[in-house]
Amino acid sequence: MNGDFIEPASTTDSPTEHYNTVVGAWGNLLGENLHYGFFDSVETSLFDATEALTNQMLQAADFRAGMRAVDVGCGTGRAACRIAKEFGVSVTGISPSEECVTRAGSLAKDAGLDGSAVFAIGDGAQMAFEKESFDRVWVMESSHLIPDKRALLQECARVLRPGGKIVLCDIVLKQKLPLETVIEYRDEFLLLRDVFGRAIMEPLSFYTNSLITYGLQVEVQRDISEQTFPTFEHWRKNAAENRERVVTELSEEGWQKFYDACDVLEKLWRAEILGYGILSARS
Repeated sequence: MNGDFIEPASTTDSPTEHYNTVVGAWGNLLGENLHYGFFDSVETSLFDATEALTNQMLQAADFRAGMRAVDVGCGTGRAACRIAKEFGVSVTGISPSEECVTRAGSLAKDAGLDGSAVFAIGDGAQMAFEKESFDRVWVMESSHLIPDKRALLQECARVLRPGGKIVLCDIVLKQKLPLETVIEYRDEFLLLRDVFGRAIMEPLSFYTNSLITYGLQVEVQRDISEQTFPTFEHWRKNAAENRERVVTELSEEGWQKFYDACDVLEKLWRAEILGYGILSARS
C-alpha cells in the first residue's frame, strides 16, 4: 500500500474547500508562515524555525535577480513575497483556494510588490503556463494535497527552463504500510483528514525517482524528520494560548481536533510512518 491511507472512500471534502474554511485560524495555530519548522535546538522559536525551513528551501533554490519563479500552492503568499523582495525575482503564486489568493494579493500589495509577486487561482497538476516559462519552481508543503503527484511533477518539469530548478519540501511517507497498519491507525488517519484536509503521502524516493524519469537531475534529497519533529509541541502551545480565538473561528470541536492531531502526528513521526523531506532537482 502506498500513500493513500488518509483518504477514506466516503469523504467528499476537497482541499480547496477545507483551506478556504480554516486559513483564517491557521495563523493562530501554525504561526505566521503556516508551515512546519526546521529546529536547530529545542530553544528555537516556532517563527525562527519556520523561517529556517524557508531558508533551507532558499539555499537549495539559489535564486538570482531577474529570474522568474512559480510558487505552486502559494498559501497566503509569505514565501513568494519574501523571494520577490529579497532576491529581485518575479514570482507567480498559484493556489486552488480563493481565500489564499486573496490574502496573498493583499500581502503583496501592502509590501509594495504588486508587480513582482502576483497570485492567481491555479492547479499544480495542470498549470496554465507555456513550456519552459520559469527558472525556478517552488513547491513548499503543498504536494501532499495534490492527489495526482505524477501529474504535478511532470508539470513542474514542463514549465521549467533548461538549467532551471525545482525545490520541494513536504510531509512524506516513511514506509509502505500493510493493510493491518492502515486498519490499526484508521482513527488517527481520519482525524488528520478532518483537521488538515484530504491528503495523500508518498515517500521522498517517489518524488526523486519521478523527477529523474522526467529528465531532471536530483541535487538535494534530505530527510529532515528529526528537525521538524518539535513543530508539534509549538502547535499545541499555540492552540492552548489562542484557544478562545480558534474556537470562535473553528468551533470548540475544531480546536480539540487540532490539539489531538498534534499528538497523532508526534505518534506517527515516532513510529517512522510519517516524516518530512526536502529536495531539489535541475533540468
